[in-house]
Amino acid sequence: MKLITVTPRATEKAYRLITGQNTYVFDVPLNANKNEIVAAVEAANDGVKVASIKTVVQNGKAIRFNRGKRKYPGTTTRKDTKKAYVTLSEGKIRVFDEPEAKEEKK
Repeated sequence: MKLITVTPRATEKAYRLITGQNTYVFDVPLNANKNEIVAAVEAANDGVKVASIKTVVQNGKAIRFNRGKRKYPGTTTRKDTKKAYVTLSEGKIRVFDEPEAKEEKK
């Protein structure tokens, strides 16, 4: 099993899922399977156990481009992306938490 990189998504929906359901959203490579994603999340964060995982492949949006003044405009698509919704049974991942500020002595 190869080690992959997973990056957390910093969106409003992802933050709401973290606070409400203890579910974290990650961007993962398109060729990664669920076992590799679970291993990468548990290896990157100590004391974390994954309860369940769901993956979604989001198709790239169609975009238009112009090839000049008289040329026929064309269309292409953006890259597909894959997201993983990881629910934890125990432990927490620090995604949106800020490090605690040290108190200054006067």
